[in-house]
Amino acid sequence: MGRPDQTRVRTCRLVALLWAMILLAAPVPAEELRIITSYQAEVVDPMLEGFARSRPDIRVRVLNKNTHAAVDEVLAGNDRGFDLFWASAPEAFVVLDSAGRLVDLGHGPYADFAWSAVGWTWRASRDGPVPQDWNDLLDPVFAQGIAMSHPMRSGTMHSLLETILQDRGWQAGWAWILELAGQLNTISARSFGVLEGVEDGDFVIGLTIDFLALTRDGLVFRYGRPVILIPARIAALQGGTQPNAARAFMDFVLSSEGQRILLHPDIRRIPVDPEIRIELSESLDPAIRAALNFSWSRYDPELAARRYWQVKQLFEAFVARDLLLRRDLWRRLRALDDAPAAERARIRRLLTWMPLTEHRARSAPTDRETLLEWSERSHTILRDAEALIRALEQR
Repeated sequence: MGRPDQTRVRTCRLVALLWAMILLAAPVPAEELRIITSYQAEVVDPMLEGFARSRPDIRVRVLNKNTHAAVDEVLAGNDRGFDLFWASAPEAFVVLDSAGRLVDLGHGPYADFAWSAVGWTWRASRDGPVPQDWNDLLDPVFAQGIAMSHPMRSGTMHSLLETILQDRGWQAGWAWILELAGQLNTISARSFGVLEGVEDGDFVIGLTIDFLALTRDGLVFRYGRPVILIPARIAALQGGTQPNAARAFMDFVLSSEGQRILLHPDIRRIPVDPEIRIELSESLDPAIRAALNFSWSRYDPELAARRYWQVKQLFEAFVARDLLLRRDLWRRLRALDDAPAAERARIRRLLTWMPLTEHRARSAPTDRETLLEWSERSHTILRDAEALIRALEQR
């Protein structure tokens, strides 16, 4: 072998040795933990930053998706291999657990990590009247001045509807919701759209959950009474590929460090850890402090899960689809001040009537045909109410 060939062989061996040294020195690729969550960056980022400090070997990828859509994706098979589901609507976790889509990594099928409660918000600069309780929201002074998001796109708003239904009962709860429809300016596709609209002056009042409003300057938040505490949860998913990383993240969220991150001004969650919660106690609403001490003030996620589909679809059928008509009928009814009280009461009963009992609603097939049937029931009732109103207007 000539010198040029020997030189070429030595060069090749040297290059191979250098590549081997580079590969050995390179860090092992990080595990990729995949999280699907309804939370925005304000909540997610501080927790991810704290987790990264304790576990820099785990890379985290987060997809933001509304709770209803996230549940549908996981129920369909979790084809994208998400390891964790992280959200504020506790009934969503019960639905997934009942379908066998959750994995117990040592905390049970899901873990509560924070408390929340629902209410309403308005601009601090507002000069006019503001609602003091749930019934005040039905005052005609707020007609077409209230905004809420759709429970089919917002787990928070589904929890708000359930708060009303669990506190008042099925029929009385729906009567309140159907009367609230007459007060609505809009049904937003996003929870944040409600807050932004209040900030911009598009709406007077926004229905929301505490932590979304408390983190925004210029807004005042009031809890609905009685305060019913709602647990926020995190759970590992069937189909995930990184159970060890998922367990590590859950452990961090529940650790003292993770719980203390919830006190951050941009998050404003109520930790489940009572020792960490003491640091927040002076700034907690007195009603929240009282509610934390009583088991009867707790939200019932299992009840909400049993009628999860039905509550969303009843809202769609009886409120969202005919919102403009229902709102206009309430306006016209209130203008009939001189009409006989008995006839006005009859119309009011129609406008606040939910013709389906909870049992009948839960017994119906969960399909599009049921939604269409319910929508027609709603429209028939509204047509009957309109005929009665028209007759009084023409007298």
